[in-house]
Amino acid sequence: MKIKICGLNPTRDVQLCINLNVNYLGFVFYDKSPRNVKLSDIEILSNFNKKNSSFVAVTVNPNDEFIKKNIIGNFDFIQLHGSETKDRVADIKNMGLKVIKVIKIKTEQDINKYRDFENADIILFDTPGMEKSLEFPKNLITKLPVGDKYALAGSISKDN
Repeated sequence: MKIKICGLNPTRDVQLCINLNVNYLGFVFYDKSPRNVKLSDIEILSNFNKKNSSFVAVTVNPNDEFIKKNIIGNFDFIQLHGSETKDRVADIKNMGLKVIKVIKIKTEQDINKYRDFENADIILFDTPGMEKSLEFPKNLITKLPVGDKYALAGSISKDN
C-alpha cells in the first residue's frame, strides 16, 4: 500500500513525512483552501532529500503559465481536481509531469469516468467534498477498479 498525505505545509511537515516513508506528499495550490501553499514557500522544498517520497502539486484547473513557472522542476506529480479533459492531461504530461487525475464520486455511475483518463499516471477516486472532508460512500469502495494505477481518497476511516 502506498500513502499520500495532502495539505502539507512546506515549512513544517515535510521532513516528518519523509522520515515516515510517506510515498506522496501533497501541497495544495487552491486559493479557496485554508491549506493553500504560498508560492514563495515552493523553493523550500528543494532543501529536502526526498529519498523515496514524491512531491505532488494539488491543483484545480491550472493554466500552462502556472505549471511552467511553479510546478515543473519543483514537483514530481501534478494532481488535477478540476474539469480537465483527457487532452488536457496529455498536454500536461507532455510538459514532463506525471499526472494524478481525480475522479469525484457521488454515485456508482461516476466511477466509470476513470476510463476517460487512462492516460493519467494515477487515477484518484475522491469525494466531491474538497475541503469539506466528506466520507467516501462505503457501498462504492468495492466497485472501484483495482490495480497500482488506482487510489482512493476522501474521509476514509477504519470502519470503511
